Amino acid sequence: MAIYLVRHGKDDEGYRGGWSQRGLNTQGYRQAEKLGRFLRENSASFPIQRIVSSDLQRALDTAGELARELELPLERSMDWREMNNGVIAGMPNEIVNERYPGLYFSGLRMDECYPDGESPLDFFTRIQETFTRLCEEHSDSSLDDNIIIVTHGGVINIIYHIIKGIDWNNRGSKFPASYASLHRIELVDRRWSLSLENYTV
Repeated sequence: MAIYLVRHGKDDEGYRGGWSQRGLNTQGYRQAEKLGRFLRENSASFPIQRIVSSDLQRALDTAGELARELELPLERSMDWREMNNGVIAGMPNEIVNERYPGLYFSGLRMDECYPDGESPLDFFTRIQETFTRLCEEHSDSSLDDNIIIVTHGGVINIIYHIIKGIDWNNRGSKFPASYASLHRIELVDRRWSLSLENYTV
């Protein structure tokens, strides 16, 4: 079986993301629609049985397009959300810069939380636990369903670090995860590895 990670399509970059509930823009819908059509037309190479999505709107919009094309139900989960950036979630960048000058993800200490949000360490721990649980569930030989997880760039970056055995922090380099990109993880010789990285259609 395989786990496919999909980053959501393009949203409005004039606002802070994180736990924002803003949805996709028109380009983002087109990206998600195109990916869904590609997966349907290439179902022999990309057989998908389940779609699980972060419950943030930009991910749900993306997953909805995939589910429509693939004619599959859509499951929602808070576990796959992006970093919780607290009070600035969905706020225009200009307002954030006025009210919280210098407040950026890379500027936080690992144990320092956004106001009313998570710390980088909290974020990493949540994703590590969620991903480990998913891998354990699908290591069971009785489960052979391929699953798509529609999530966020920060989440995918953490998972890359986990799989590649690289220490993660909020100031390090990032693995690429383009909008509506596809990343495949497979169990090979009892070890999870990436077999497709940042694939776009």
